Amino acid sequence: MNPQLVEITHGRTNPGIDPVLHAWGWEVPVYLFLGGLVAGVMVLLAALELQRRAKATTPAGQAMPFVAIGLISLGMGALFLDLAHKVHVYRFYLSFEATSPMSWGAWILMIVYPVLLLQGLGGLSDGARDWLRAKAGKLSGLLDRVAAFADAKRRPILWTSMAVGAGLGVYTGLLLGTLSARLLWNSAVMGPLFLASGVSTGAALLLCVKLDHEAHHTLVRWDTVAIGAELALLAVLLLGLSTGGSAQQVAADTLLGGRYTPYFWSLVVVGGLAVPLVLNLVEMRRGLRPTLLTPALVLIGGFALRTLVVAAGQTTGFGLLP
Repeated sequence: MNPQLVEITHGRTNPGIDPVLHAWGWEVPVYLFLGGLVAGVMVLLAALELQRRAKATTPAGQAMPFVAIGLISLGMGALFLDLAHKVHVYRFYLSFEATSPMSWGAWILMIVYPVLLLQGLGGLSDGARDWLRAKAGKLSGLLDRVAAFADAKRRPILWTSMAVGAGLGVYTGLLLGTLSARLLWNSAVMGPLFLASGVSTGAALLLCVKLDHEAHHTLVRWDTVAIGAELALLAVLLLGLSTGGSAQQVAADTLLGGRYTPYFWSLVVVGGLAVPLVLNLVEMRRGLRPTLLTPALVLIGGFALRTLVVAAGQTTGFGLLP
């Protein structure tokens, strides 16, 4: 008997009776969304600067690495709220387990902070650095040394930011994909899917702030590619589930006829992907004035994707097999 296929079934599945059976609530989708969002911002900001060989020129563009630090902190705060034994969180950092996605994620999240800090300090204008130095007080000397290091190692830092961002984006999907007991999550597509979604939502966030004209149009093109990749990966996921064995078909039923179907297709596929894709193509071909509608739809769709996948996945298990 395969031990991975053993599942205990009993009648105490009402969260009002046994709350611990409702394993993941709103905290995990929030964490996955913010983690993917920050991953996309890291990849895109670094890619923009490497392509253009020039730093961001607008205050909003220069501030985005620091905004990303705040967003990932909010995500980790949501994850902390979900932990059953919060005082044991330090145990993640007492060792590194190469076969554990959670161990990889814990260490990637720690690397994100210094990389974003160096990326942000190295991208500041002279005026912004002078303002920050004045606010730092006695720490201004340390700030100058860190900024000098960030300037000297700019390109390696940018490449590191892209790699760490990609790792963070893939991890948010692998965290679900390696849990074989949940039939909907148990797919190799989850990692690439969440990375593509993270890049798309990261581009949407950057398109919501004031960037220069060239950067905006580059991000629209990259966002279009990411949305196309996400649609393709969703198609692969659904085709793989619907044409697989009985376990995969049970998982497919949650999104292809089950109670989550209308939300998935309206909020994720149509509203969060298809409509923004069309709007991006129209904007690029006709040179229309950009609006906040497209990035807003992408952000809503990205959050809906994670919320629905987490919720629907928890309703699928081997106990449902005929």
